Amino acid sequence: MILAELEVCHSRPIAPTRRVALGARDLPADPPPGFGGLLLAGIVATFASQLDDELMPELDVLLRQVERGQRIAQPRLRHRFQTDRVGLARVRHRLLGHGEALEFDIDPGTATPAHHVLAAVYAAAELRPALRTPVIGALRVATRWRGPLGPRFIAHVSGRASASSAVAVADPIGWARLTLGFAADHRPSSSAVQRRFRELLREAHPDHGGDEASAADRIEALSEARRILLA
Repeated sequence: MILAELEVCHSRPIAPTRRVALGARDLPADPPPGFGGLLLAGIVATFASQLDDELMPELDVLLRQVERGQRIAQPRLRHRFQTDRVGLARVRHRLLGHGEALEFDIDPGTATPAHHVLAAVYAAAELRPALRTPVIGALRVATRWRGPLGPRFIAHVSGRASASSAVAVADPIGWARLTLGFAADHRPSSSAVQRRFRELLREAHPDHGGDEASAADRIEALSEARRILLA
């Protein structure tokens, strides 16, 4: 099942100018970062490490400008962004869902790393401010990621510990309730959340019989679930 997708339109390797445009896209980002934000972060994480070192400061500036909704002067990262897609090659990135598992389908094609990164950033720029800010935050985190695009990456960029399933991204409140042992549709009081958190925290701690190898991840997940439900 396709959960999010982005088509990158880019100049061909033999073209005298470097250009990038956005093609077809479906990037749901509510609640943020959503499946769309995760896909954009996955694209950035895959290709940002391949950019020339001198382009990284410019990428930081671009992310900040997009986050603020400012006008973006062209070119950026030596590539020009445009709306016209005539004559451009195309490559498509997807985020796929298999049950509760997420899979990134990232296709490098013949595009440059900058093509992919810029397309992800400009796609994020189209989001309304309430969604754009956290998605840009996820992209900023993704620029520093080194490793596979698996559950740890999803947890890292989404800010949710142990976000190993689609539920944690698509429904963070439901995930938080389940993590603390409530039904997904139950609305516990603040005192009930605090009480359940303390109980589960005690059980998770190695001093009280919790598994030492997984204690840190479990405690982090419980803390994040409490934060979401008390927010």
